Amino acid sequence: MKKKQVLTLSAIAIVLGTALLIVKQTQKNSGPAAITSRAAGDTLFASFPATEIAHIEITGADGGVTLVKKDGKWTVAQRENYPANSVNVNEFIRTLAELKVTRSLEAGPSFAPRFGMDEASTKSEDRGLTAIFKDASGKELSKVSLGKNIEGSQDASPMGAMPVGRYVRNHADESGFYAVNEMFFSVSADVTRWLAEEFIAPDKIKSVSLSQKGSDALAWKLVRDTESAEFKLEGLKTGEELNSENVSPMKSLFSYARFEDVLSAAASAERGDAAGKRNATIETFDGFTYQLTITPLKPGTGSASSAPDNQLVTIAVSANLPTERTKAEGEKPEDAKAKDDEFAAQLKALKEKLAKEQSLAGRTFELSKNTLNALLKERETLVKKAEPIPAQSSAPAPGTKTVEAVTQPIEAPAGKSIKGAKKPAKREKR
Repeated sequence: MKKKQVLTLSAIAIVLGTALLIVKQTQKNSGPAAITSRAAGDTLFASFPATEIAHIEITGADGGVTLVKKDGKWTVAQRENYPANSVNVNEFIRTLAELKVTRSLEAGPSFAPRFGMDEASTKSEDRGLTAIFKDASGKELSKVSLGKNIEGSQDASPMGAMPVGRYVRNHADESGFYAVNEMFFSVSADVTRWLAEEFIAPDKIKSVSLSQKGSDALAWKLVRDTESAEFKLEGLKTGEELNSENVSPMKSLFSYARFEDVLSAAASAERGDAAGKRNATIETFDGFTYQLTITPLKPGTGSASSAPDNQLVTIAVSANLPTERTKAEGEKPEDAKAKDDEFAAQLKALKEKLAKEQSLAGRTFELSKNTLNALLKERETLVKKAEPIPAQSSAPAPGTKTVEAVTQPIEAPAGKSIKGAKKPAKREKR
């Protein structure tokens, strides 16, 4: 081998050796490759015990809520087992069972505060939320923390950076933290956020009445004859007429109404001002009767989230439903069958509505002023002075020409008389 070739090979060997040394040194400085139990695309849990869960505790910086399954239905423990929003509860469980990792971050449990999961913090943005799942026996099945939101690119939206996901932690997995594209908007440690939202919904209102403050004496009563008719005020006085602007909302009382909270009997007795209590009755053309007792809050007794003018409301619902359809004379058999089926379906729906609304009895609900504004009207706001009917004037309108009638004696032609004309009276001879 020539000397020149030997030198070339030696130079190549030196270069390769140097490169290998640099690579090894780089690997040494960078540490071992990141390893977590779950990788991008994997579900957060290898197996989530969704069907075994019967108890959920969610805690945050401002408190916590406990959701318990009783007789197959979710309830809120802090509100004397009031029904929970089962849609939100089941959605939370299902989401965790199917939740997929978008990015894994190798870090030990001590790094939790960096991801907004500091259980010792009193700030919501640093504390995050922790959810503990248990079975019916109280055995812990899983523990999950929801941390900081993951902000997207500043250029992704004209409004600036928007959240695109959230950091989460499975406490049984100490290999790292994970980024997911789920925001968990419906998950909260606020008790009121988990209460079932169903409330009374009077339909086809026939009459509405309200008592005076602190008394059972009637303040006013509105009645109408048909669903399409306007309300009439009982005891309307001469010179009064209804103020339609304030009366019309009575037709749709409590449409889409929501309550703010549910109180225990002890809490409602402590916070309610009995001196301002009023009773309201709503009757519908479907045969439903709603009896409401409305009590204002005592000054300074509202919760941190309560408005000072909120009201406490208890409800009793009854109904007088028809048992059979009144058939028309000469009704054809085929028409009768269709009408009977329609009547049966309507009756079933009304019975289900009655059962649902009667389940609210015995509870005290906190409602906002806006929800009750239409009902809590004083009589003087329901009426106004009747507008006088303008008198018809006999004077001609300005600019109108008039023709004066001129009465003149009618003279008959010579030798003839006019039929119907009065003859001139004869003069007496002197």
